[in-house]
Amino acid sequence: MAYDEALANRIRMALAGRPGVTEKEMFGGVSFMVDGKMCVGVQKDDLMLRVSEEQFAEALRRPHVRPMDFTGRPMVGFLYVAPAGCEADSDLRVWVNMAFAHAQSLPAKKTSRKRKL
Repeated sequence: MAYDEALANRIRMALAGRPGVTEKEMFGGVSFMVDGKMCVGVQKDDLMLRVSEEQFAEALRRPHVRPMDFTGRPMVGFLYVAPAGCEADSDLRVWVNMAFAHAQSLPAKKTSRKRKL
């Protein structure tokens, strides 16, 4: 899996000590989950994050930001930020804080019950 390890390490540092954070390989990169919900991650050299619909529209007006189109169609609430948009640690912290707050605000994931045969 080829992704920017330095960016992943910067995200790890920004999330250090926060509750419910786990790391998982997904989308061909690495993602950081909050209580099982995707929060932020790295795909190739882009920062990817999940934000609210309101934040999504606002964030798209910022430079170096585009909708996540991993499936070939833009996914509302999911963004890519090019390296220039998170080069400074202060910028990265803004993105990580936004995504973390959104992930915490989402309802708990329902656990699937295995069907008896």
